[in-house]
Amino acid sequence: MRIPWRRRPGGRSRRLLELAGVKPGQVDDGDDLDVCRQVAFRAAQRNCGATAEILAVIEELLKDEAAYEFVVTLLENLQNLVTHGLDDFRSPDEIRLLLGPRGAICWDTVAGFWASVADWKAGTDTPLRPAATLLGIQNENLQVLLWTANRTLATGEKVGIADAVRYEMAVGSPIPGFSHVAVALRIAEQGGL
Repeated sequence: MRIPWRRRPGGRSRRLLELAGVKPGQVDDGDDLDVCRQVAFRAAQRNCGATAEILAVIEELLKDEAAYEFVVTLLENLQNLVTHGLDDFRSPDEIRLLLGPRGAICWDTVAGFWASVADWKAGTDTPLRPAATLLGIQNENLQVLLWTANRTLATGEKVGIADAVRYEMAVGSPIPGFSHVAVALRIAEQGGL
């Protein structure tokens, strides 16, 4: 019997979860944030044989402006994971090489935003904290939540979602709006980038 009020996952969620090897029922596939975290966590791993296919789906999704928020969230989670420098995860450069032109624009936009957050945070009175404590977490559920919400800087320190929110409140500069992504993607399609 179908339960009429249960949200059904969109095709994008089903496709990405299947490619990532997430079994039905392991994830609330109607929750885009959870889908993005779970897919990113698996796609970042060196032993994931479908990373290129997942990134190809992302490239395809970027043809539809309605999918930008979902894709940027997924790429942000993926980017946060690969900054940790863990042996089990690919490097940022390895992921960047697998991205299509649209995905690369989003990747660079997210990287620029987080670089601004890190620069701002370094200039505040609150010191940056080492990422080592965060990276020592052994519980996979906590890893998924915390490693996708934080990134490790080249200094070994970390910045996270809380820092990004404080940055946005202090500076008023969130990740460039999805309209900016749309403009950059249109320019790229016309051969301007």
